[in-house]
Amino acid sequence: MQFPSVPLHLGLYPVVDSAIWIERLLTVGVKTLQLRIKHHDSALKRSEIHRSITSAREYNARLFINDEWQLAIEYQAYGVHLGQEDLLTADLAAIAKAGLRLGVSTHSDEEIDRVLPINPSYIALGPVYATQTKEMAMPPQGVNKVAEHVARLGDIPTVAIGGISLGRAKEVLQTGVGSIAVVSAITQAADWHAAVTAFQQLINEQR
Repeated sequence: MQFPSVPLHLGLYPVVDSAIWIERLLTVGVKTLQLRIKHHDSALKRSEIHRSITSAREYNARLFINDEWQLAIEYQAYGVHLGQEDLLTADLAAIAKAGLRLGVSTHSDEEIDRVLPINPSYIALGPVYATQTKEMAMPPQGVNKVAEHVARLGDIPTVAIGGISLGRAKEVLQTGVGSIAVVSAITQAADWHAAVTAFQQLINEQR
């Protein structure tokens, strides 16, 4: 099975829960994003996903849809992001056939071993730090472990996620990881626009 490739460096990678947030971030130049919708209203979910994919296409941005791979295929998203449990039920062949990129979450060496034969487009490594965004099934890995994963994975694009604040971003980037995914550091910032600008500047400096 083969999924399309993505750039080794995806840059700042915000993970947000609404089309409004997607549109805000697109207007300030964010090129890699993920829509992760937590509510269960199927009609609203469909609408939000369709609207987000349409907006991202207008900005030529890389939008990954979390979990909802059927809708991502239907509306021709750039890619899909799946967690470990979702990998067991998703039709990976259908995702690949549709030409969508695939990102996967991993939390340990064992989970990395499990996903490598799938040849995903990128591998997410986390949580780097403790995070309040989701219930943590795994303890934080820390930057040293992330650096080990990055070295092991070589040319496979990687994304660090989990508790990454602006103050912690530099040490995460120094692991050599290709991208940093952030959630509350942007969505809960006093000035989200300023936070995005600061993250982007830091990422550019570390290149």
